[in-house]
Amino acid sequence: MLLPRMSHQVLKQLNLPAEMQVLLSDEKGDIERAKRPWEFLPAGHKIGIPEPLFKELKDEEVEIFRQKFAGSQADRILKAEAEAKDLAEQLKKTKVSDGRGKKQQPTKSAADAKSKGSAEAEVSISRLDIRVGLITKAQKHPDADSLYVEEIDVGEGQPRTVVSGLVNYIPLEDMQLLPVVLLNRKVCVLCNIKPTTMRGIKSQAMVLAASDSDHTQVELVEPPQSAPVGERVTFPGFKGDPDDILNPKKKVWETVQVDLHTDKELVACYKDVPFTTSAGVCKVSSICGGSIR
Repeated sequence: MLLPRMSHQVLKQLNLPAEMQVLLSDEKGDIERAKRPWEFLPAGHKIGIPEPLFKELKDEEVEIFRQKFAGSQADRILKAEAEAKDLAEQLKKTKVSDGRGKKQQPTKSAADAKSKGSAEAEVSISRLDIRVGLITKAQKHPDADSLYVEEIDVGEGQPRTVVSGLVNYIPLEDMQLLPVVLLNRKVCVLCNIKPTTMRGIKSQAMVLAASDSDHTQVELVEPPQSAPVGERVTFPGFKGDPDDILNPKKKVWETVQVDLHTDKELVACYKDVPFTTSAGVCKVSSICGGSIR
């Protein structure tokens, strides 16, 4: 069922109806035509949102699958029976303490390693350092037409420089000032993402925004105007300190991001839990059911 599912995903990303899968197959269609999509996609056709079709398997995952599916089914059954038999023998030999002996306590290093491993294994929103930020300055990137360069106060004394790809979606005046009311704009800022140089300027954080399914409309995720600058945005039920810096190899942001969205009340949420500040929840202007990134 893998390849049919991938075909469906490809058609979705090309913004084509599902019935095209039959027309571009060996059985009832023309498989050669599928190799030349430019011949049947009309000029100006709008595609969907590109997303990776396959993920890279880590070495440990490859080894798990190799051990799990190596050999024939009969071999795997025999192996499972042998392991079950060994486990039963070990349980028989296990001595139950009568209270006279002392139970061996794990060493501190072993306990620390176990605790560290558990913390690394748990990926949740609590590992993200999302704060209330205040945009004090915004201008277009001197070397990139689609990028803004902002100065954002996140409660550290000195503002952070942030590069955002929002030029095509949000006017420059809206990045700095709220409509009508002359107040600097407050936004939600991911502060522990690894700094990245974008066209010669180092971006030290990321402004969170919601987009619709077509990615044609983008809106900033905004905390209440009375929320204190630098306050950490919290998620009731998810406690814990954030990572100092998110390790790109651990894919923490990528894992959490798929559950970030706006609900029908325009509230920004992680799963069903709202982005929360001491002044209230964070919201967008009009996009419901949007993806936040």
